[in-house]
Amino acid sequence: MSPAGETSTSATPPRANASSQGGSKLESTPNSRGASVVSENISLVGVQVKEVWPWIQRDIEQAKQCKADAMLQALLQRASCTPETKQPELLQKCLKEVLPVCNGQVSAGGISSSGIETALKKYACPGVENDFYSPFIEATNIALACLEEIKVDGMCVPVTTVDMICQQNDMPMYQTHQKLKSTRKPDALILPLNSACAPFKDEKGGKKSKQKSKQKDNEKGNAKYNEKHDEKHDTKRKAHMVKDAKEKPPTPFLWADVLACIEFKRKTKGIKAPPSAYTATDYVPTKPEYLPVDHLKAQSSAPDPSQTPETQPASDTALRSSGLTAAQTSKGGSSSKRKAADTLQSAAKKPKGNSDEPDVTVQTGLYAAEMFAANLAVHHLINFIIIDDVIWTWYYDRQGTIQSSGINFIQDLPRFMVLLYALQRFKVHDWGRNKDFLPVEVEGKQCHEFEIKDEDLGTVDLLLHSSHDERVTHYGLQGRATNVVPVTSEALTKKYGNLQDGMVAKIFWGEADRTSEPEILKKVEEIAKRHATVQDHVPELLWHHTFTHPTSAIREALDVPEPTTGSRVLYILVFRKLKPIKELHAHELFDVWYQCILCHVTLWKEGVYHRDVSPGNLMWYKKNGRLIGVLNDYDLSSLADDPGPRGNERTGTVPFMALDLLTAKAQRGEVKHLYRHDLESFVWVFTWISMRYDNGELLPGSRPVDAWATFDAVTCGEKKQAFLTYLEDFRPSHIKTVVWCFILACFQVLDIEASKRRQQRRALVIKTEESYQATNEEESVSNIDDLLGKFTGDIAWVKLSNACRSQ
Repeated sequence: MSPAGETSTSATPPRANASSQGGSKLESTPNSRGASVVSENISLVGVQVKEVWPWIQRDIEQAKQCKADAMLQALLQRASCTPETKQPELLQKCLKEVLPVCNGQVSAGGISSSGIETALKKYACPGVENDFYSPFIEATNIALACLEEIKVDGMCVPVTTVDMICQQNDMPMYQTHQKLKSTRKPDALILPLNSACAPFKDEKGGKKSKQKSKQKDNEKGNAKYNEKHDEKHDTKRKAHMVKDAKEKPPTPFLWADVLACIEFKRKTKGIKAPPSAYTATDYVPTKPEYLPVDHLKAQSSAPDPSQTPETQPASDTALRSSGLTAAQTSKGGSSSKRKAADTLQSAAKKPKGNSDEPDVTVQTGLYAAEMFAANLAVHHLINFIIIDDVIWTWYYDRQGTIQSSGINFIQDLPRFMVLLYALQRFKVHDWGRNKDFLPVEVEGKQCHEFEIKDEDLGTVDLLLHSSHDERVTHYGLQGRATNVVPVTSEALTKKYGNLQDGMVAKIFWGEADRTSEPEILKKVEEIAKRHATVQDHVPELLWHHTFTHPTSAIREALDVPEPTTGSRVLYILVFRKLKPIKELHAHELFDVWYQCILCHVTLWKEGVYHRDVSPGNLMWYKKNGRLIGVLNDYDLSSLADDPGPRGNERTGTVPFMALDLLTAKAQRGEVKHLYRHDLESFVWVFTWISMRYDNGELLPGSRPVDAWATFDAVTCGEKKQAFLTYLEDFRPSHIKTVVWCFILACFQVLDIEASKRRQQRRALVIKTEESYQATNEEESVSNIDDLLGKFTGDIAWVKLSNACRSQ
C-alpha cells in the first residue's frame, strides 16, 4: 500500500498548511526549543557528553496538557472500525461495557476478572516500589484477557498479531547508537506477547521466536480477528501471565519491540482499597491532575556524596538512566546540537533518594528517546507514569509532548479498563510504527524497504540500510529528528546510473508551515545555473516524497491550544552521497570551507538564507581530482520572499551560532538573523574542526571546545566569549602556525566589527539621552561584500590561501 503524499524527482511539492495571508516576515525565529542541543543528533563531530537528560527535560517542561477523557476518546477512535470518523459517543459506550470486567463478572480462558480486585488490593498494601510491579502487572494482564470478551459496536476486535501484554522489566536494556551504547532500566513494558516470551524461551532452551518479519505480516489476517484464540495460544498466554510476566527477563528485551514503557514511583504508604462495586461516573481530577517536572523532588533525600557520576557503579541498583555510554572505554570530553555527541556517558537508574536523578517525567522521556531511535520514522509513542494509584498517559511526537490528566486506576477502574481496551485493539502502526518502512533482513543486516508509485518513474523502490555504520541517527524527542541512511534503488539507478559514491536518504520531520527543503533546493538549482560559485557546490536532490499526515491532527482531537503551531510532516529526500568536512585538515579544510563560503554568500544575495552553518552541513566530493565543497542541508533555510512565520525554532546549531544570537534577547526572537551571523558561524566551524581533529581523526582526551555542545544557548554564548578572551592560550600542538594565525585573525576581524557596533549603540544613547531601542538591522549587498572582504583581505587569510594554491 502506497502512503499518501507528494512524490517527485523534479516537481516542487506544495507547502503543507501554507499561510494564506501575507503580512510582514518574521525577522527571527523565537524560542530555541532545543534547536541545538545534544539530544538532536548523536553524531555531529565526536563530542562526548555525560548527561543527556537536561535536554530531554527541556522538552518535557514544554509538554502540553489534555484531559484524560479527551485522550481516552482519541485512543478509542484510533482503535475503532472507522478511525477517520468522529465518534463522540465511544467513551461513554465503552465505560458502560467494561463494567462487568471491573466488577468481576467476566471470565476468559479460565481467567476470571475477579482477580483484578485481588491484585489491586495487594497493590494498595504498604511496601516499597518494587513490591508493586507484580500486582499491577497481574491486574493489567487479567484485564486484557477478559477485555477480549467485550464487544462494543463500532470498535475493532483485539489485534492478535500484536497481542499486547504487560511485562515486568526492572533490568538494564541496551541499544547502540552508531558507536554509542545506551543503558536504561524501565520498570515495566507493554510488549507483543511473542517479544515478552522470547527471553524466557531462550533461557529454557526453546526456539526464540523471530521478531524481524515485515510489518505487513502484522496486518494480515484481518478477517480472522473475530475468531477465538486457539487453545495453544491461550495456554501460552496464561502460562506467561502466571509467572514470567511478573519476573525480570533473563536476557534484555529489545527496544525495537517495546510498545510502551511504564515507570512507577511510590510516595504514599497507604492507598485506598478498591470499592465494593464500580459504576460509570464522571471524571474526578486527581491530585495533582498533571505531573510537573520535579513533582517528587521534595521527597528525594540528599545524594550520597560517595556516589558521584564518575564513581557510581554500573550495577542493577546504581545504573543511571540519564545518558549514553561509549561502546569502548574513553576518557575526557563533553558534547552538542540537537545535533550532537560522540560519547554520552550513562546507565540505567541511580540509587533511590539521589536528588540528581532525573525526574520520573524525564526518565520516561529518555525511554521515549530510545523507542524513537529503535525504529525508523516513528510517528508517535505512548508511555505511562504511575505514582501511587494514579496513572498518567504521555504522548510523544516530533511536534512535542502531551500529557493527559491522571486517572486513579483503583477508584476509577472503568477508565483504566477503557484505556487498556483501546490499546488492545491497536495495530502496530497505531502504536506509532511507520507502516510504510518495512523492516527486512538483507545479508544478515537489518534494513527497511520503502516502495511507492511515482508519476515519472513508475514504482520507486528504496532499500534503506538502516543498520549501516555510516547511518547518521537522531537521539531526542522533538524537532526534525533527522536520520541519514545509505540507500540503494533499482528505479533511481536506472534513472541516474551507478553513482560513484552511492546515495543516501535523508528522513526528517519538517515544520509544516516552513518552506520545504525540496522547494528551497529548486530555487537553489535555478541560482546555480547563473553562478559558478553555486554550481556543483549544492547537493543534488535525486528524488523526494512528502507524507501528508501532520502531527497537528492529534492535538486538534485533544483540543490542545494552538494545535497547528509547530506542526510537522515527514519527508524523505534522496541525494548523492557526500563526505563530511571534518575528514579534512589544514589546506584541504580551508579550500573546501572557503568554497562553501562563496556558495553561501551568493545564495544569500539571491534570497536563500541558510541560517544553519555547522560542520554537519559542510560537505565535499572529488571531481576531476579536485575537492569540491558543498553547502548542504536546507531544511532550516528560508527564502527572502517567504510569507508569514518561520515556525517556533531559533535556527542554528548552538556551538556554531554567532554570539549575538546566543543571548536571551536573541533566543526570544528579538534579534534579526543576518548574513554576518552565518559568516561568524563559518569561523566557529573552522575553529571547532581544527581544534578537535588532526588529519581527520578525533584528538584523544579533553578538548577545550567540547563543552560548548553541553550548554543551553545563553550559557554557550558566555563560555564562547570567555574562550575568545584567552584564545591565544588554547592553541593545540598539532595546528600549523599558518592555520593558527588564520584563526586568530578571523576572530580579530569579528572583535573589531563587534566593537564598532557597540560604540555606535553607546554613541546613540549618549546623543539622544534615551535608552537604546533595538531595531531590525538591514544589510545591503555592499555591506555583505565589505564584511567578507575584511576577512579575505587580511594578511593571515592571504598567506593561508597562497599556501593552499601552492600545494
